[in-house]
Amino acid sequence: MKTVLTNKNISIRTRRRALECYIEPILMYGCEGWTISKQTQRKLEATEMWFLRRMLRISWTAKKTNDTVLEEAHTTRILISKIRKRQATFFGHVMRREKLENLVTTGMLEGKRSRGKQREKLIEGLTDWLKAGKSLEAIEATKDRKKWRTMIANAVKQGT
Repeated sequence: MKTVLTNKNISIRTRRRALECYIEPILMYGCEGWTISKQTQRKLEATEMWFLRRMLRISWTAKKTNDTVLEEAHTTRILISKIRKRQATFFGHVMRREKLENLVTTGMLEGKRSRGKQREKLIEGLTDWLKAGKSLEAIEATKDRKKWRTMIANAVKQGT
């Protein structure tokens, strides 16, 4: 794969498409259940930039900003928004069901709390991304499939 991504005889557009088709699905496998912290987001963005730099044969010691690399690749950072879109779609699918998955996803299982700092829930990350306000508003929005899809589309358009 390295030879395909770094080959100068292949256009940048084709190499970018190969990256999207072969590398990104492996990178995003199972992302629907991830809770993305700031640190995880930075690592994913760094990985995306690493692939672009390899594709353009830009050394890590070369003093080029990420913005110039993105301009040379004729692209923007899209990995995080793709992951968030997948998460939101999966969350809406799960919330329309009335099963155990629904309780697990919202974090409303009964029992003792574990000690220490509480883990971030998937719904908290999604409500921040969708700018839905409270998590209850997001849960109610999932019941109406069209409304949920428009919320996802608006969030993807904003590119956050």
